[in-house]
Amino acid sequence: GIDRDQRGLGVRPEDFDRSAGHDISIFLTQNSDLPSRGKALVDTCRQILVNDPTTKIIVFTDGRIGSGGHARKYLEDSELGCSWLETGESADAERDNQIIFFYQRPDVTEEDRRRPRILVLHFAHAAGLNLQSECYNLILFTPLYVGDGGVSGNPVDDASTEQQAIGRVYRPGQKQKEVNVYRLEVRGPNNEECLDGMLIRRNTDEKTLAETTNAATEDDEE
Repeated sequence: GIDRDQRGLGVRPEDFDRSAGHDISIFLTQNSDLPSRGKALVDTCRQILVNDPTTKIIVFTDGRIGSGGHARKYLEDSELGCSWLETGESADAERDNQIIFFYQRPDVTEEDRRRPRILVLHFAHAAGLNLQSECYNLILFTPLYVGDGGVSGNPVDDASTEQQAIGRVYRPGQKQKEVNVYRLEVRGPNNEECLDGMLIRRNTDEKTLAETTNAATEDDEE
């Protein structure tokens, strides 16, 4: 439903009008599954493992738009492979706990050392998991946007969820001096900023991040 002259990777959330039949989720899904994004994910993971073959990597994705499946597809098509947690009716608590346990502890057996080093999670898993003991590299596969376009969407909520995801590895108990957070950003053919860049700026804005901190403090005091 977007006018032809407005179409492209540079389209903004405010360009979508739900009352006119626009569906931003379709665009977000297509943006998540771009081959250039998949290549960036695989290349980033490869470089991390070249630098430290024993480490384990966490990839956060937006399950609402299928980006977890997109990330898994690109990793499984490479030699890297991955593990993942199911959601909804497919979720299996026992299976998930076994997977999480592997990413929380050092390798013990040769079988451990052969298992995939990458765990793909949804932002729905952004609270409650402690993965800092063995993981210090985290990748945000797409910047988070929850909304229907137009003036909908709450940047504080989205930034807060991303910060919660980062907090799975950047937290007390982390043994490394530095935690690496990688944000994958798709840009245009002439390196122009597209939707990814707009959302990354939105979700990392200093004032927005300050509001997420204030909100978290208020929740702790209640």
